[in-house]
Amino acid sequence: MDSLAVLGAEIADCRRCARLVEWREQVAAERRAAYRDEVYWGRGVPGFGDPAARVVIVGLAPAAHGANRTGRMFTGDRSGEWLFRALWRAGLASRPESIDRDDGMVLTGAYITASVRCAPPQNKPMPAEVVACRPFLDRELALLPEARVFVALGRIGYDATCAMLGVRPKPKFGHGVEVPAGAGERTILCSYHVSQQNTFTGRLTEPMLDSVFARACELAASPER
Repeated sequence: MDSLAVLGAEIADCRRCARLVEWREQVAAERRAAYRDEVYWGRGVPGFGDPAARVVIVGLAPAAHGANRTGRMFTGDRSGEWLFRALWRAGLASRPESIDRDDGMVLTGAYITASVRCAPPQNKPMPAEVVACRPFLDRELALLPEARVFVALGRIGYDATCAMLGVRPKPKFGHGVEVPAGAGERTILCSYHVSQQNTFTGRLTEPMLDSVFARACELAASPER
């Protein structure tokens, strides 16, 4: 019988994309100087959060020295700092920062996953690698029966979410765009990714991100969904 635990174990052990496996393990072996005394995760990174989540966040991929190091999505890097602060302000996370997978972080009503489960070189997965990870997203959806709102972080996360939910034709991606899915029972909310490329330049601000999660919580709380 499938479960989030079974799925997580399969993701951690997955070796189907040779380029990604080689890169994640190379990074884990060489390590960044700031983390030279740490043991990197260096495997596929499962999603995590509340099994009864109504809000699902779909990111791009683990960061080489973030989730590829800590073993938990968006944990231990600058992107995660932004995301978890926003989730905490929205009442979806128990604390505003996430340092490692044993830090006590608890998500309530939310679940975090990604389009690709291994850290890609230059943070750019190849299209075939995104496709190879699709079955993991499909299985997660089946194991999150209460999921109603999907916050897609960035264009790749948006494309993967549309594919998962069968959205065709696919509306143009844009920050704050809302896309109905599943006969209107579900909604995709688009957000610029919380990458440093966006947050350092001001393309994405904390009020912009807060607005997306406020809307996600509003939609998730609707009795019609």
